[in-house]
Amino acid sequence: MPGKLKEEIHQQKPFVSAAEEAYLNLVRTADALTRDLDRILQPHGLTSTQYNVLRILRGAGEAGATCSGVSDRLLAYDPDVTRLLDRLEKAALVRRERSTKDRRVVMAFITDVGLQILTKLDQPLEALLERQFRPLKKERIAQLIEDLEQLRSGVEPS
Repeated sequence: MPGKLKEEIHQQKPFVSAAEEAYLNLVRTADALTRDLDRILQPHGLTSTQYNVLRILRGAGEAGATCSGVSDRLLAYDPDVTRLLDRLEKAALVRRERSTKDRRVVMAFITDVGLQILTKLDQPLEALLERQFRPLKKERIAQLIEDLEQLRSGVEPS
């Protein structure tokens, strides 16, 4: 089935290289997977980045996380995590408070409302991932993970 992307995007000329075709396949696949995710998140008023922040804060537990701590753990780069937290706080999904140890540090915590939304989303998202990755055997998924991690290791850090 190699070369399917060329048909999908109505590419008339050959790709410049296998690397170009692989890159475009990654972009096309990431977009398709993300659109599926967005369909589940949208009724809850969340973007995939906001969902990622809520998961990070759920994982941080009672300790919470700083703005830079959230930024470091985001799956996709976002230059303005403060504004992202502002929107989540306005929606009552996150609360922030100044650290008692260092007043310059602001900690973010997931609220009960945020936890309830994540709990509602856990099963549908697990089912989505199961459906999306069903075409691949477990060994192929493990190889894909390894390949993607190796590919990322060659990218300049931002």
